[in-house]
Amino acid sequence: MAAPGAPRLELRDVTHVFRAPVPGVPDTLALEGVSLVLYDREIVSLVGPSGCGKTTILNLIGGFVKASTGHVLMSGREVERAGPDRLVVFQSPAVFPWLNVWDNVTFGAKHRGVHGREYEERARAALTSARLTGFEKHYPYQLSGGMRQRVQIARCLMLDPEVMLLDEPFGALDAQTRLDMQEWLLDVHVAYHPTILSITHDVDEALFLSERVYVMTPRPGRIQAEFVVPFGRPRTIDLLGSVDFVRLKAEILRLLHRADRDGRPA
Repeated sequence: MAAPGAPRLELRDVTHVFRAPVPGVPDTLALEGVSLVLYDREIVSLVGPSGCGKTTILNLIGGFVKASTGHVLMSGREVERAGPDRLVVFQSPAVFPWLNVWDNVTFGAKHRGVHGREYEERARAALTSARLTGFEKHYPYQLSGGMRQRVQIARCLMLDPEVMLLDEPFGALDAQTRLDMQEWLLDVHVAYHPTILSITHDVDEALFLSERVYVMTPRPGRIQAEFVVPFGRPRTIDLLGSVDFVRLKAEILRLLHRADRDGRPA
């Protein structure tokens, strides 16, 4: 269920148009009338077909793009620019190949002028949470794909963001590693309590991770449905085979299929 209190993050009737780069080419209406809300410490997922505007929503929240119309609010304040209160975890691990794990994880803190004694304990805790203890001196090329993603997320945790924006960070991983990363992310959420917005094509992942799931239409992206995920925590992989999980997954897949086929909300 949605947590009580004021929203941590909110989109109100957001429309976004990408202007054509050259004359004679039509503009692209990417999002139309999108409204959604995240409460403190929630995990919320956004699912929809390719090209529906999911990543555009993350860019609006991240402050990299300004909405054409509507409002993007963090704790009731309009988002004007990028900031350390909102950090993005990308599908391809955004790690520095010339830095080892320790230096990757502590990079942001060092460059914000935080004294070593202040960030070292937090870095050790983040590395422990990320299951990277013993790999501090390894370089990214020496790590698996899942480990590189844990480095990226550990670096985010070091900066203590209010909101983490997940841009399909497990999409390139094999099925077993992906499931392991999903379980690990739930453990991280218990330890650090960030508010998380995750975009994904994977309905299983959305339901396994989230308190709520928003379903989008094909472009122009709109919110066609919101589902409250009725499963308690902690969650284990046994949930994936339960009757209620499969029933809810099928309902979301039907919406996505019908909207994609018809080009409009089901």
